[in-house]
Amino acid sequence: MEPDDKFAAADTSIFREIKLISGERIRHERNLRGITQLELATNMGGSPRWMREIEAGAPGTKLEDHLKAALSLGMPTGHITFPILFAGQRMRFPRQLIYGDLPAIERKCIEMISDSVLTALKQDLSPEWRRGDESGQI
Repeated sequence: MEPDDKFAAADTSIFREIKLISGERIRHERNLRGITQLELATNMGGSPRWMREIEAGAPGTKLEDHLKAALSLGMPTGHITFPILFAGQRMRFPRQLIYGDLPAIERKCIEMISDSVLTALKQDLSPEWRRGDESGQI
């Protein structure tokens, strides 16, 4: 593949790192809750070996399975989604972020998105004559 190819292969190392981080977080959360690998795997319709691979961050595991495991445990999913967002912006992901208050960070992101969408919707639904009035123009 040519270096200037429009559709150059994505750097897969980010996925490997996400799987390692995710597996570590899933194992930690599972242990905190006193759930065995067998119990979680059975609950998710998988085998204990499959769960061991997820928790080990094995390259052959699917990100979808990591998401399912996190959601099954009631965990936030920022440890998976934030690195992908950073990669999409061609930014280095600060790994320290994973060990912060992910639920609070996720809520802030959701609030910002909601506020933006609601503001745009409000502007779209406002009559033209009112928009000029709100900006101080007549």
